[in-house]
Amino acid sequence: MSLYIGLSQWSHPDWPGQLLSQGLKTTEHLQDYAKVFNSVEGNTSFYGVPDTNSLARWANHTPDDFRFTFKFPATVSHQGQLVENSATALSFIEQLAPVREKLGMLMLQLPAACGPEQLHGLEHLLNALPDSLQYGVEVRHPAFFAKGEAERQLNRLLLNCGANRIIMDSRPVFSCPPTTPALADAHQKKPNVPVHIISTGNAPLIRFIGHPDPNYNHRFWQPWLPRIQGWLDEGKSVYLFVHTADNQFAPMLAAEIAAALQHPLPEFPGLAPSPQGQLF
Repeated sequence: MSLYIGLSQWSHPDWPGQLLSQGLKTTEHLQDYAKVFNSVEGNTSFYGVPDTNSLARWANHTPDDFRFTFKFPATVSHQGQLVENSATALSFIEQLAPVREKLGMLMLQLPAACGPEQLHGLEHLLNALPDSLQYGVEVRHPAFFAKGEAERQLNRLLLNCGANRIIMDSRPVFSCPPTTPALADAHQKKPNVPVHIISTGNAPLIRFIGHPDPNYNHRFWQPWLPRIQGWLDEGKSVYLFVHTADNQFAPMLAAEIAAALQHPLPEFPGLAPSPQGQLF
């Protein structure tokens, strides 16, 4: 039973003094982040493979039980046909050798244009990948949320391949009009897809996109608690990555959810009360 909780990044301009210590170099932020969270959603790899020196440094800056969950590069998920991209995917995995022992899940985020006609290519790609790693697939095509034959085929494929269907819960940010620049940006960039709760592999992964105002979030994350606990009781690992529209308060939201799951995070300055009982 393993619960991995993290954010979509380990560095943010508003986090020094909250999640991170003041005065650190950017290259030192991961060390502080990893004192609180045991996983991170590595989005930078979508745009390019991190260099070997960076990967080695990240491995050295994290404890043994920390897990990186990198995205496959766009050259695998968004360019050409999936059936043709196995070699590119395998090359990417080879380049991650410095963090191999700390790889939690590799995420294949498919574009909205990738529909049922690509299922054969998806199956070919997943079958070409090493069995020793975990994989998650995030889909955005409407047919995969219509509860029809296309979705059934996708779910069967993932079950047969032992891959996890990544669950996106973006309801909080779409629960009200975009009244701030951060919300407007989230409304443009985040997928507004139904939440289909299914575990097709041994490591369900939830991407929870919270509202910047904490008052909007509780009614959306609270129902996740028994589901997550049920998966843990089945012996599955669960990954929960918490975002907010601007990510300023994502660490606090993640800590609130972790405490409700009875897996409290280590204290960090943004949560610890001062002697006067105030937050600082």
